[in-house]
Amino acid sequence: MQTRTLGKNGLEVSALGLGCMGMSFAYGTAPDTKEMVSLLHAAVERGVTFFDTAEVYGPYKNEDLLGEALSPIRDKVVIATKFGFVIDPGSTPGRRGLDSRPEHIRAVAEASLKRLRTDVIDLFYQHRVDPDVPIEEVAGTVGDLIREGKVKHFGLSEASPATIRRAHAVQPVTALQSEYSLWWREPEAELLPVLEELGIGFVPFSPLGRGFLTGKIDTSTTFEKGDLRATLPRFTPEALAANQALVDLLATMAKRKLATPAQIALAWLLARKPWIVPIPGTTKLNRLEENIHAASIELTPEDVAEIESAAARIPLEGGRYNEQMEKLVDR
Repeated sequence: MQTRTLGKNGLEVSALGLGCMGMSFAYGTAPDTKEMVSLLHAAVERGVTFFDTAEVYGPYKNEDLLGEALSPIRDKVVIATKFGFVIDPGSTPGRRGLDSRPEHIRAVAEASLKRLRTDVIDLFYQHRVDPDVPIEEVAGTVGDLIREGKVKHFGLSEASPATIRRAHAVQPVTALQSEYSLWWREPEAELLPVLEELGIGFVPFSPLGRGFLTGKIDTSTTFEKGDLRATLPRFTPEALAANQALVDLLATMAKRKLATPAQIALAWLLARKPWIVPIPGTTKLNRLEENIHAASIELTPEDVAEIESAAARIPLEGGRYNEQMEKLVDR
């Protein structure tokens, strides 16, 4: 596995990371913990060094899982986690589910360190921008944690270009995490230019469109109780049918490259910029190995141009978020 560098402060990670949310949260019944510990170990054995979690995944269960699995090999891995949500909304009236007050950031950091069984968080993201707390205060607080040795790098998630600039002026931002794939290309217009200008790495989550770009989801797919996708506009049967043309495009290129649609989707992201590190998630070893192989697939500039030109002609249907989730995106 090749490595890439996020930000200007030398955070070196594997070219593909592993999004761990689905191991505990969001996609129906959570898998067996022992199986997920084994999968995390398998990822490390295959060269993955970058693991993404958050306190809200579970909540708390995902950090506990990573702590159990990765603490014995802590020196071989980079762990990113996040702050910014109120786990119990009833405990903090009027905060709309968000809380990035300095005292809350510190409390989350201390709790995450214990669950992750480590003495430092490699990358600490603000999970969602809190409109009630100036981003300068957030950046300053994380900067203090960095100086205290509890955090190494500061990150933002789903933040707007203006917010990124304000935060970066106080404490250098190492990475931005937002959704990005052939299914969601909004970051190209304004985010990518700002990140390139400021020297900030980009960590796309849902790089496979929450599974859609693998070609394994169609109008006959049913989602079990607790699966987030059942609430998202892009996963209605009508939207899935309309957007199938994008999967067909990936399948055409995949056949030419002796690959899978998922591998082409990831290879396309890797070809976009050398400071982009996708974090596809999975709970299955064969999918983990399939995703990892994407890092060795070379798309020429002509391949990339062909994919993007064809994708631009496909009208996509359905919003990526439901109304409640959309309200949490910084604009």
